[in-house]
Amino acid sequence: MKNFEFKNPTKIIFGKGQIEKLSQEIPENAKILMLYGGGSIIRNGIYEQVKEALSGYEVVEFGGIPANPEYSVLMDALKVIRDKNITFLLAVGGGSVIDGTKFLSSAAEYEGETPWDILAQKIPTTKAMPFGTVLTLPATGSEMNSGAVITRAETKEKLGMGGTGLFPLFSILDPQVIQSVPSRQLVNGITDAFTHVLEQYMTYPSGAILQDRFAESILQTLIEVGPKVLDDPTDHVAASNFMWSCTMALNGLIQKGVPTDWAVHAMGHELTALYGIDHARTLAVITPSHYKFNFETKKEKLAQYAERVWNITEGSLDHKASAAIEKTEEFFNLMGIDTKLSAYTRDYHGTAEEISKRFKERGWTGLGEHQSLTPDDVQEIVKRAY
Repeated sequence: MKNFEFKNPTKIIFGKGQIEKLSQEIPENAKILMLYGGGSIIRNGIYEQVKEALSGYEVVEFGGIPANPEYSVLMDALKVIRDKNITFLLAVGGGSVIDGTKFLSSAAEYEGETPWDILAQKIPTTKAMPFGTVLTLPATGSEMNSGAVITRAETKEKLGMGGTGLFPLFSILDPQVIQSVPSRQLVNGITDAFTHVLEQYMTYPSGAILQDRFAESILQTLIEVGPKVLDDPTDHVAASNFMWSCTMALNGLIQKGVPTDWAVHAMGHELTALYGIDHARTLAVITPSHYKFNFETKKEKLAQYAERVWNITEGSLDHKASAAIEKTEEFFNLMGIDTKLSAYTRDYHGTAEEISKRFKERGWTGLGEHQSLTPDDVQEIVKRAY
């Protein structure tokens, strides 16, 4: 196991009816900007619960943050923050709204001229406007980590940011909220969380026995409760375990002391930026071809994954490793997710070359757990995903 440091300051408030505790977590004199997406929180009653919990506060609202938080929209929100002298941000939504709020919390304290530089120049955020979240869609784990990904339509880019200043002060997780989430978004959430775990687990053995068991337990839980959630979102036991699995998949715990990959995400983000494909579905597109391309370096962990998660105990190491890739793709397909890029766009020819070119221009010359994947390798992986 590698040396590591771990600190996660986010307070989690989990369970039924916890939104009413909002007023206990926000400073009394705060001037709040409440951020949300396309209005689903109004239809499903969460908006009313939040507003009631915030009675007595001065609250300004900003809705319309899109599924991939768009830089130009966020810049409009940043103007509101400055014009209205906002002192506290509250994200009410899923990962996109929370990521957008993280960008705003950073940009509000940024002293440079162009906030996009925070992403383009990979400037770590250590100082930010305080914010909290009310999670409405389990998926990204953004409610308990210090990372965010922002899209810029003007340049067709999707870039990440992070830093110690980007942990939410608190996050309220009420599993009942998934009852009003469309099944497509629930499928995306299951797939997103599943792939988050794989990015931190599917590398090579590193002697981190407990971390492996943590990761495998999250994968097993998602496999068990995912279909139940899709069949009956009112199943509180399934919903609770689904929501907590998504949070645990990317709150920093399972990546400590182990090598991590994240090349799947790097390629997937480009597919979203180029074609607007749902983030989770881009991960499902890239994952099988990525593992097949890197089979030799990943096969020990793939075989372990086959044995412990999929109960494939017969056959050689190579057989079990190959079966694990097949099982993963079958799981995505079972939930209705296509794992080929051609299922999402007819304009896929040249995509691999474009992504490779972008990586070269950014200096991304070594991806993956060994930092050995070149832009030419990326081109081949994406081609195999056609």
